[in-house]
This record gives sequence, structure tokens and C-alpha cells, in this order.
Amino acid sequence: MNDADLVLVGGGLANGLIAWRLRQLRPDLRVLVLEAGPSAGGNHTWSFHATDLEDAQQAWLAPLVAHRWASHAVRFPALQRHLRGGYASITSARFDEVLRRDLGASLRPGVRVLDVRPQEVTLDDGSTLRAGAVIDGRGRLPEAGIRLGWQKFIGREFRLEGDHGLDGPVLMDATVPQRDGYRFVYTLPLDARTVLVEDTYYADGAALEPDRVRRDIDAYVQAQGWRTGELLREEQGVLPIVLDGDPRVLWDAAGGVPRTGLSAALFHPTTGYSLPDAVRVADLVARLPDLRAGALFAALRGHALAQWRDQAFFRLLNRMLFQAAVPTERWRVMQRFYGLPEPLVARFYAGRPTLADKLRIVSGKPPVPLAAALQAALGRRAPTESFT
Repeated sequence: MNDADLVLVGGGLANGLIAWRLRQLRPDLRVLVLEAGPSAGGNHTWSFHATDLEDAQQAWLAPLVAHRWASHAVRFPALQRHLRGGYASITSARFDEVLRRDLGASLRPGVRVLDVRPQEVTLDDGSTLRAGAVIDGRGRLPEAGIRLGWQKFIGREFRLEGDHGLDGPVLMDATVPQRDGYRFVYTLPLDARTVLVEDTYYADGAALEPDRVRRDIDAYVQAQGWRTGELLREEQGVLPIVLDGDPRVLWDAAGGVPRTGLSAALFHPTTGYSLPDAVRVADLVARLPDLRAGALFAALRGHALAQWRDQAFFRLLNRMLFQAAVPTERWRVMQRFYGLPEPLVARFYAGRPTLADKLRIVSGKPPVPLAAALQAALGRRAPTESFT
């Protein structure tokens, strides 16, 4: 007899949402979530625009949302703009709290996994768990067969001595000195005196300089006129930005084990936002009539390859950003983009640009050298965009 109907290896965003959604829609299923760390979700903040999700998705996700804002802003050397679109964030603390409450003993933190197979998991104590299917939601995107740039950041959450005066998030402040690619500061006002300040780079390399970035964050906070009373926490991340490649390589390497999240390339290829894709995958899995390993692998693979096909335009833009622009001049590409109509910007973040949107984005005088832009646009691609 199996130990569970479904075992989810890794208690991060993608797997956590799958387990939580299954508990809502199919509470009769025996689901186990195995997380190596002490809590679900690790130490992260996941954000999304209101237009990224459908109304029904917004509704079932609502208990996990810790912060909401009615608008957000961007700042560039020649453009400062407020956008009316709503914005929201899920903190890992809220994520862990809700999953522990609703999943109970089905969530098992502090469990290390040595080996994963389609229907079997070996733990570090030598024991084995068997299930109708296993989903692997751990780790980073394998680089074999995929060309990548990187979005890397360190975020520091401060309790200030006085009010910060922000009425919403600042998603990109690119008025800061540029180095190591496109640099901007991202700020979330969590309450009147608490802010999360992230120093972010779209860079060619994945290496971070933590001490230098921390000093830069402290300098930015000081430049805003804020006095920090207490550092509450720190988070950091290195996210892939996909330039090109063949996604079948990822699934060939999976050995028949269904994948989710980063290791399945299920995230916005340009912004790195992962929550909308994780929500869609949770709905997909929760509604599958057959959750056995073979059917689940085929469904997730098919979904991921379809997403890849639909995202060809974003990979084109990524190549232009990383390969055509001088690294310290990449901000000009983003400044031009944020000068476009607000509905277009919203559809871009949601991953649903229209044909007219795509033409508008690439039309006119490019903010990068034309020859370099053409070379990047015609750069190496996967052998075919028709995957089976």
C-alpha cells in the first residue's frame, strides 16, 4: 500500500500551492509535502499585479496575501510614473502559517530527501515513501541546454524610526548608479514605518557581493531621508532570465519525475515573477482526473512546453536586453518600456501581450544600437519552436 496519493518534494511556492489547492478541492486525497527547511516557503516575498490572475484565482489565493496596494510607481532618470494597477505580496511567514494550519501533519518540515523517482522517495534516514506520484519542486533551473542571464538581489526589511511617506511600492528605481548590468532598487512599504528594500541587478553573472549590496541598500535608505531603527530580516535570491534554449532538455533529464516551479522553467521569462505560474499549475494539478505519475508527468510537461512556445517574444526581448545593450545602459530599455500605455504594461507583466502590443514594444527607434539589436534578435534559438 502506498504511503500517500501524492508526495511533493520541496515546500516552496509551487508545491505549497498545489498541496493547499488540493486540500480545498480534493480533501480526500492523501498528500504529503516534504520540506528540508524548518518552514514552508523559506525566506521569500512573492508579489504579483492584480491583472496577473483571474478573479477566481484571486479569490482562492486571498488568505495567503499579506499586503495589498492600489498603485505602484517606477523611477528612471528621464521618467517618473505612477501606475494605477493594484499590487500584492505574499510573505513566506504568512505562507507557512496558513499551510501549517490547513495542511496539518501533511506538511513535514525538516525532512531531507536523498533520491526522487516517479513513485518513490528515499529519505536521508534510509526510509522510503511510496505514492501514486511524486512531484519534484526543488532546486534551480538546470543550465544544460538553456542560455540564461540573471536577476539577483538582496532585500532588507527595516523598521524605521519615522514614517516612510510612501503610498505604494516603487517597483523600479533606476536613478541609482548603474553597474553589473541593469540595477534598480525595489521598495515595498509593508506598513507606515516598515519597508522592504531590495537592490536588484539584471546581470550576465550569478555572483552576488553581499557586503557591497548591503552597504548600497543602507546608503539608499539614508538618501531617502529614512532613519532605520531595526533590521527585521534579510532575503536574497538569484533568478534565471531565459535567453534561449530547448526546454525538452529539462524534461529529458527529469527521468519521468513530474516537475514544478523553477526546475520546470515555469516563471515569467523576463520579470522572473513566479507566483502567477504557480497559481495556474496548482489549478491544473487540482483538476486532473488522473494523478498517477505517468499522467501527471505528461500534463506538467505539456503545460510547460506550451508555456515556452507562448513566451518566444519574451525571450527575444531578453536577448535584446542582455546581448544588444551595454550593461550599464540597459536601464534605457526599461525606461522606454515604462513610457508605453499602462494597459500594455499590465498585459506584459501578465504574460499576455497582444500582437499590437508586441509591435508597439519593438517599433520606433530602439534604445540600443540597431545592428546589435538585430544580431541579438537573430541569435541562436532552439532547433524548433514546435515541441512534442
